Amino acid sequence: MSNLARKEPIAEVEAPPMPEVPVLKPAAAPETLAVVKPVPRITIHAFCELPGTGSAIQRAGEDRRLAKAHLAVHMGGIPAAVDQYQQSATPNLIMVETRSMGEELFGQLGALAEVCDAGTKVVVIGHMNDVSLYREMMRQGVNEYLVAPLHPLGVIEAISRLYIDPDAPPIGRTIAFIGAKGGTGSSTIAHNIGWCISTGMDEDVIITDLDLPFGTAGLDFNQDPAQGIADALTAPERLDDVLLDRLLVKCSERLSLFAAPAVLDRDFEMDPESCESVLDVVREGVPCVVVDLPHVWAPWTKKVLLAADEIVITATPDLASLRNAKNILDLTRQARPNDNAAHIVLNQVGMPKRPEIPVKDFAEAVGTDATLVLPFNPGLFGTAANNGQMIEELEPKGKTAEGFRFLARELCGRETRAPKAKAARSSMFSFLSRKG
Repeated sequence: MSNLARKEPIAEVEAPPMPEVPVLKPAAAPETLAVVKPVPRITIHAFCELPGTGSAIQRAGEDRRLAKAHLAVHMGGIPAAVDQYQQSATPNLIMVETRSMGEELFGQLGALAEVCDAGTKVVVIGHMNDVSLYREMMRQGVNEYLVAPLHPLGVIEAISRLYIDPDAPPIGRTIAFIGAKGGTGSSTIAHNIGWCISTGMDEDVIITDLDLPFGTAGLDFNQDPAQGIADALTAPERLDDVLLDRLLVKCSERLSLFAAPAVLDRDFEMDPESCESVLDVVREGVPCVVVDLPHVWAPWTKKVLLAADEIVITATPDLASLRNAKNILDLTRQARPNDNAAHIVLNQVGMPKRPEIPVKDFAEAVGTDATLVLPFNPGLFGTAANNGQMIEELEPKGKTAEGFRFLARELCGRETRAPKAKAARSSMFSFLSRKG
């Protein structure tokens, strides 16, 4: 089981000569939580003997992966469950805690079996880590045996194993990027991280641009797709692997783009359920999905953000960014207690003649260190944007590319390798002239 207490590492990157910028030192890397498939719409009743067990199950029920399930926690253990179901139908899943052993335990389980409806699954929570006891329970029809004390993520994984087809392909990890305010460079960082994961980890990646009227993923990769994510969102029930392949734009061997139309002559109605449905299909096709969120706050952006496996908040060292980053961090901490904390990227640090909040003060105010600090470097980023290149393509051995690889490693829990320099793609100015 993964350790949830995440230390906050800091990556240091350098820029051309400028006023000195304070940057914190890296700490130990965190362990990465497993990607657990969301549990379907089921009803779960838990009967506990100890308050701590009930609390752990209740916290699991508040997790995003159990959002569709209905969970009720009761006290009293197996006897209370038997009493209740003598008068009512049993739910999809019953979880019962017991401190009994031997004949008493199996007598209680026999009484529970007599009142269970066909199709009801049973998870027993015990206090003995005994293989022979486990085997006997499985022989008598118990679906899973968990040893107390419980951790919420362990409860979620156990329930997921019962209801998710073990032969089904794994779902991809989603990484959501959002700016603390407009103009922080969140999209640029999202696209560069997607590129780093695809090239440095040899992993298939889909970058999903959800800024439908103003998305820049097409520009950054010098692509002009005729179709994209807007077509999928208008009819999410039609999206399958075949249609997805037609809507994606292949940018490299392992990187595909689900581009935004970036037009203003259409009204886009964004629906939380449609976004969830589309992203579920995308996740089934690749190991990693980068979600580029616009700087708007609506029910659909909130749902997509909180449902992601990892969150990256890009901020600049000013008061508005600090306030907004803290608000987003506080929300995600409360809504995602079993997930890694959101990562902070502090961008454009050291801009000449601009008063700034020092990196250390920014970290103290929001309650966490920045995972990555990027000094102000308009020449590098401007050239990359105008050439339709990623930073690794333009300057693969530079400190900024090093910082992006560091962040990619933190998000995926895997090592990256520095790619060789590649020839520039055709100029972005030529792309814009084609659109004229």
